[in-house]
Amino acid sequence: QVQLVESGGGLVQAGDSLRLSCAASGRTFSSYAMGWFRQAPGKERDIVAAINWSTGSTYYADSVKGRFTISRDNAKNTVYLQMNSLKPEDTAVYYCAAARVGWGRAPVASSGYDYWGQGTQVTVSS
Repeated sequence: QVQLVESGGGLVQAGDSLRLSCAASGRTFSSYAMGWFRQAPGKERDIVAAINWSTGSTYYADSVKGRFTISRDNAKNTVYLQMNSLKPEDTAVYYCAAARVGWGRAPVASSGYDYWGQGTQVTVSS
């Protein structure tokens, strides 16, 4: 059974940093892409960043390029999202997701992902 468990969310001020973690278990994720999505109240769930577990290739939404970094630790089966220079508009519930893609690109649509974590709240005050 696949489990994705996010942690690291919290309340910070604009300009601060946070690092989210997604601990993955239940199978070998070398053939998967991992994505971070976020959903603000009344809005759709949008992709923030994604990484192919095997190739390490990454994708970033334009709104976070240069501020956020996605990475993975193979030994810990964990994916991270380092978020710097946070803005109030980054406030949302952040979700980790896994998609079986092999060597392919990580999907950018939420419908392309097979497994989801429970989410972690990030609140950025101005």
